[in-house]
Amino acid sequence: MNQIKFKIRRYSSATDTAPYWQTFSVETEPGMTVLQGLQQIRERLDATLAWRHSCRMGVCGSCAMIINSEPQLACNTQIQNLSAQMITLEALWNFPVAKDLVPDLMPMFEKHRDIAPYLIRDGGDLPKPGESELRQSPEELNEFLQFSSCIKCGACMAACPTLANDPHFLGPMPLTATHRYNSDSRDTGFSKRKEKMDGHHSIAHCHYAAECTRVCPKGVDPARAIQLMKRDLVLDLFHFSRRSPAQPCDTCATVDHDSLKAPVFTAREKN
Repeated sequence: MNQIKFKIRRYSSATDTAPYWQTFSVETEPGMTVLQGLQQIRERLDATLAWRHSCRMGVCGSCAMIINSEPQLACNTQIQNLSAQMITLEALWNFPVAKDLVPDLMPMFEKHRDIAPYLIRDGGDLPKPGESELRQSPEELNEFLQFSSCIKCGACMAACPTLANDPHFLGPMPLTATHRYNSDSRDTGFSKRKEKMDGHHSIAHCHYAAECTRVCPKGVDPARAIQLMKRDLVLDLFHFSRRSPAQPCDTCATVDHDSLKAPVFTAREKN
């Protein structure tokens, strides 16, 4: 067992007038995560400490927080890998704090909702269930596959310097979701989403600091998505066709689906 100090920035919007720091001593062992350290504090030292978590395996994104001045997932961060005798924890930056390590993520989700994060088909030409489907090649799938891995943890939003100075900026998560659907061959909603991209607080305000990509725990690379969308907007401005949308296929029963399997995908390594 090794004693590690957890220095936690605490605040409750219901009872506190200002944030304050509190330090706890935690007994650690090899393989122990920051999340397990927090659980030990709640069970043995202070039952009022609040944070958010669910899956404990880096899938849900609930436990994202600032760990030693870096947005990370508490369940994926081992204490021994931090190589520090003092671990500082804060709620995600650029969000209101609900309590202690719990950020209010509603501003991010409201922006995400506004960009229409779903497939849009013009003309109502959706295939009928059991009769047809929208065919998509492995190459078309690979256009958006990386960007669909986002778990909406908010780490990229916390790391974004533009969002820190402009709270109305859409931010890397909603912008990445925009490009994910714009790049889907089954989607025809580019013109609708383009309206949200034209404002001052949207894509043009991104200065390409690429901090969002550096901290992303799933290798989504939001900075790349934003740059690709800037390219698509320029092509649209000069009336160059980006792609032809997928059409319903009534003969898919004869298709060799093994030939349509997606390629093995390797996420971009973190910088």
